[in-house]
Amino acid sequence: MAKYFNITGTCIPERHYMADVSTKLRQTLELVERGAYFIINRPRQFGKTTMLVNLQRSLAHSSDFFSITISFEALGEGEYSSTLRFGQVFLGLLSRELAAQGNTEVAAWLEQNAEELQDFSKIGRVISDLVHKFPKKLVLLIDEVDKSGNNEVFLHFLGMLRSKYLDALRGSGSTFHSVILAGVHDVKTLKIKLRPDAAQTLNSPWNIATDFDVNMSLSAPEIIPMLEEYSKDAGIQIDAPVFAEKLVWYTSGHPFLVSKLCKMLAEKIIPAKGAKEWALADLEYAASELVKESNTNFDSLIKNLEGYRELQDLVFELVMNERSITYNIHNPVITLGMMYGYLANGRGLRIHNRIYAELIYNYFSSKLETSYTFRNENVPVIYQLPNRKLDMPKVLDRFQRFMKEQYSKKDRDFLERQGRLIFLAFIKPIINGGGYDFKEPEISEERRIDVAITYYAEKYIVELKIWYGEAAHQEGLVQLLGYLDRVGLDTGYLVIFDHSEVKSWKQEWIELDGKRILAVWV
Repeated sequence: MAKYFNITGTCIPERHYMADVSTKLRQTLELVERGAYFIINRPRQFGKTTMLVNLQRSLAHSSDFFSITISFEALGEGEYSSTLRFGQVFLGLLSRELAAQGNTEVAAWLEQNAEELQDFSKIGRVISDLVHKFPKKLVLLIDEVDKSGNNEVFLHFLGMLRSKYLDALRGSGSTFHSVILAGVHDVKTLKIKLRPDAAQTLNSPWNIATDFDVNMSLSAPEIIPMLEEYSKDAGIQIDAPVFAEKLVWYTSGHPFLVSKLCKMLAEKIIPAKGAKEWALADLEYAASELVKESNTNFDSLIKNLEGYRELQDLVFELVMNERSITYNIHNPVITLGMMYGYLANGRGLRIHNRIYAELIYNYFSSKLETSYTFRNENVPVIYQLPNRKLDMPKVLDRFQRFMKEQYSKKDRDFLERQGRLIFLAFIKPIINGGGYDFKEPEISEERRIDVAITYYAEKYIVELKIWYGEAAHQEGLVQLLGYLDRVGLDTGYLVIFDHSEVKSWKQEWIELDGKRILAVWV
């Protein structure tokens, strides 16, 4: 069976093209060897289950450890109806896993204990007896613990494991050598959900847990072997180091997004072209197509933005106003965004990756487009030049006139708050069908957004910035020149949102270092 890029479920080395995560696995194994209890808390589709499978495979070849892997994914409310019922289910899960591994005698013993379970405390005694039935150190791995997070029964379960762990340290009992939980929520979040009042949150049933500091994001060196293996198998030429760096640029190493872009290139974009090599333009196109599609990852992001207004407001400030916001772990809104993987901490708070940022831009601009009237200002054919070129000066002139018409009404405050979002909503129908745009926010004194528009074979750079005075304006021009140099263009466009009491509404062509920039004030 030929390998392929996998975006659903667990990645298996024999079946899927995978990044080299051996360093991450080694770091996690070191925690197991130390006897650590910890939780792999990362966003969904971030490689948690794959890590558990890799751990299980490695431990299967160990002369010191024996692992049991179970999942709480299928557990419903009935399984949490009482501590006794949960205990029976837990022992049943252990039994079925051991039977699958060929330990039928121990599995039958566990089933009998599950049937005869009289109280929750007996589970602890069963665990001690189970440990003694194996000559190796027993390691327990539990996947999908999130559904358990708001159940009091799960609190008792963690407390029991904690108590046995402490007893074992004192030499007065036996228990699992290491316990690894996997889920989106971290220990602090589980604590909040289980014990909402302040007094009780101080006493976590899982305060024995070691911090899991393994970086689960993929780096370029980890992605390169995956691309090289695919290139060899498929007979497709790929500059693996260059592509790996660009994949990280788009995704910040998010495993699902990396695999998804590779899958789109390998199975759709390149075959449609009949090409025998991957070009960076193909990756750019894949990124532009990815943000248009619906998948469980994106659907979850939008659902959470719709469901948590404070998170939506924070994200809006980051992507549209480029506000510099300090990361603070004690801010519950920031913690929520970090937990879901939408935010990252790097020289201040930011959106985790460019794909998410682009998706969020499109989400906000689409909401504005459906609630704000543009009439016929952005009919595509009006702005088309011969040879499938875009008349960008005409686009910006019409946008300026549109803003001026609206400004005379009672929309001033709205326009100043939403100006750049209005431009993104304005430009979208114009390029729809013939191209796409990609936004790149730059945190600076003038808080600018660079919009790279690809329209058929041509590229246009439009910088959106707020007016912060002449000095910041001159600095911004130099930055725009640098951007034009990087993309090999001689002409750029600048839309300046001037919040002064008296607006100039002017336009001017600026000649600078052999390049031309059309600046339009709105």
